[in-house]
Amino acid sequence: MKEIAANPLLLKSLNHISLQCRSVDESVKFYTKILGFVQVKRPGNLDFEGAWLFSYGIGLHLIQYEDAHNVPKKNEINTKDNHISFQCESIGFVEKKLKEMMIKYTRQRVEEGGIYVDQLFFHDPDGFMIEICNCDILPVIPIAGDMVRSCSRVVPAVEAAVTSTKVFSAMKK
Repeated sequence: MKEIAANPLLLKSLNHISLQCRSVDESVKFYTKILGFVQVKRPGNLDFEGAWLFSYGIGLHLIQYEDAHNVPKKNEINTKDNHISFQCESIGFVEKKLKEMMIKYTRQRVEEGGIYVDQLFFHDPDGFMIEICNCDILPVIPIAGDMVRSCSRVVPAVEAAVTSTKVFSAMKK
């Protein structure tokens, strides 16, 4: 395999994230009932309490804190805190559901070049930040290079259109 400058480790995708929890059971309920993850089998030789979940093409590994009573809990929502972000079909629908479930959240709007991205931030049971957004409308433009991408996982048509435009422009020269 030949090393690629933009991908020197030949990575394929993000596999999972791990989060330590005060209560694995409480976190499993949150991530399955609120965010739609599914619990999956984890290797039997792991000698610590935890759970593996999967959805949206990514794994979530929940690990029980060894000393759960001494872990400080975050109450204030800081939108600049470490977080994981999920794209949604309707920010209004998500906001309505969060209100119905009585989940405290903060709403924020980001504008770039006339494109408005709405974001909702809230905590999981251990204070880890969750963001729900409509970020897929914001193009991802690398600082170096000329590939324009969307945040959406459905990008082949966009990339094909950009490539076709470049090929067509090159043929005209």
